[in-house]
Amino acid sequence: MRDGKEIREYLTRFSRLDQERFAVVKVGGVVMEDSLDELAAALAFLQSVGLSPVVVHGGGPQLDAALSAAGIASERRDGLRVTPPEAVAVVRDTLTDVNLKLVQAIRDCGGRAAAIPSGVFEAELIDEAGLGRVGEPSRVRLDQVAAAARAGQAPILACLGDTADGRLVNVNADAAVRALVHALQPYKIIFLTGTGGLLDASGEIISAINLATDFDELMDADWVSGGMRLKMAEIKRLLDDLPLSSSVSITRPEALAKELFTHAGAGTLVRRGERILDIDRLDKLDRERMRGLVAEAFGRAPVADYFERLDFHHAFVSESYRAAAITTRLDDAVYLDKFAVLDDARGEGLGGAVWRRLVEFAPRLYWRSRADNPVNEFYFAACHGAVKVGGWTVFWRGEDDLARIPTMVDRIVALPETLEGKAP
Repeated sequence: MRDGKEIREYLTRFSRLDQERFAVVKVGGVVMEDSLDELAAALAFLQSVGLSPVVVHGGGPQLDAALSAAGIASERRDGLRVTPPEAVAVVRDTLTDVNLKLVQAIRDCGGRAAAIPSGVFEAELIDEAGLGRVGEPSRVRLDQVAAAARAGQAPILACLGDTADGRLVNVNADAAVRALVHALQPYKIIFLTGTGGLLDASGEIISAINLATDFDELMDADWVSGGMRLKMAEIKRLLDDLPLSSSVSITRPEALAKELFTHAGAGTLVRRGERILDIDRLDKLDRERMRGLVAEAFGRAPVADYFERLDFHHAFVSESYRAAAITTRLDDAVYLDKFAVLDDARGEGLGGAVWRRLVEFAPRLYWRSRADNPVNEFYFAACHGAVKVGGWTVFWRGEDDLARIPTMVDRIVALPETLEGKAP
């Protein structure tokens, strides 16, 4: 994490929240077993900067081993662990032990955590004859969670519930998280996994998903596995129940801080997001809002006659006018005249959503940027080639006629300045 401005921006944003509403973190039993030290260090780091997420953990592998040792077969139906009465004590003791191990590991790393293995989820039995003592949360008791957060401790919850008549029940981790999210309305939901994010067709992590624009396409893609479809549907279900500002992050424990405190992140960020407007005529563009976006993003307003002299071709703009790409034409190539993204929109993945629409639209694309533009790191990663000329760097994608690049570069460098004030 190199950019102190980004870190301070996110820390300020998170610190303004009631701490029990900062984040709900779901940790699977596999992560608890394989990456306990990394998990504890990540949570202790958040504690060190004043953030106390609510952690919900499972214990699948640990329960499998404990039930096997007790001579009880592990059985699942429709993704739920069958829990006969004789297994309840094993489930209780095992999940409590896992809970206490995580709490102690956090404390060993200098953090503060409160063990809350039970007492939060009131549940109703789903199908006692078929599933045994497996419950669906019907109410969430937040008194212990709130007390821990007020004391500056991260509440660590196990997936144990109790019925109205006092019987202990096993609660599915996804159901527990869903109930907790509904009750708390958190700013962040975080899934800590071994893969570190949702993977694309090439096995690479998808950095950002804007559900408003990407959900249907992903659900229809033939490379998306059934498990990923279920995860996407579950995430959408969670976010549909939350304010637009909330988001889901999927990452590894050791990458948690980078995912939370940097625009680039280190996993998959999923938001309900906004539609990206596809504008093909200048009179459809809200010029005043666009002028304000450019001025805030660049720290310099567009020149007074910017839109009058703009040879407008196309624009992709988020509904909120916090991210936009404006293009013109240079012969048969598309020229990106302005790519403007506010800092908070970058953190939400809106800039990435606009960029993806742009490169789908423009197979041959050129643009320029001042040599000291902090966005150049992204541009160098996204381009197919670049050359520095004076104070400019000219980038391109999809150019198949290398002989014309020098001419295009000269034309682009010679284009007039479009922002007021002295160029850096």
